[in-house]
Formats: sequence, C-alpha cells, structure tokens
Amino acid sequence: MKVKISTEASVELTEAAAWYELEIPGLGEQLITSFEQATAKLSKPNPPLVPVIGKAAKLGAKKLILQRFPFSFVTIASSQTITVVAFAHHSRKPGYWHDPHPITKART
Repeated sequence: MKVKISTEASVELTEAAAWYELEIPGLGEQLITSFEQATAKLSKPNPPLVPVIGKAAKLGAKKLILQRFPFSFVTIASSQTITVVAFAHHSRKPGYWHDPHPITKART
C-alpha cells in the first residue's frame, strides 16, 4: 500500500526531532529512524493499527503506536493509500488533531 505523509505530520516530526536532539545528541535521529520504520510497517499488508476515539473514529481514523517514543501516527486509509495525517505525542496536546485538522481533508 502507498503511504502518504501530510505536511502537518512532517512538521510535527521535524519539531519533535529537533527537541529530542537538543535534549540528547543523536536522539532526534533515532526518532526519525523510528518514524521511517513505522512508515515501512504501514506499507505492508495488515499494519498494526488500533482504533482512535471521538470524531476521528467516525471518519475511520486509526493509529500506529511508535516503538520507544511516546508518539503515534494518526492515519486515514483509502483503497490504495494510507495517509498519515498527524504525528501525535501521547500526552502533549492530546486530541489536538481531531478538529480542525487535515484528517477531514484526507477523507474527501
């Protein structure tokens, strides 16, 4: 399956990697590697996605929890593409991506 990363998710990754890199040199690069590994999982059949709650669930959103870091991909799938609409931290701004966020754009 084709994986598309939204601009918003890319920005969220860049900001998070920069913060981790300032905290511990090399950790930002490890976050990027974890992101890339998770992206590869999405492209394979039956990725380990779990349901989300709230409005996003009604739109068909699911998430993929990153290994080692407190982040998840929030995704919307169509017949041939999985779009990562958010790279969401587990405790910072929980649910910020629900509305308004490109999650609604991914469904149209």
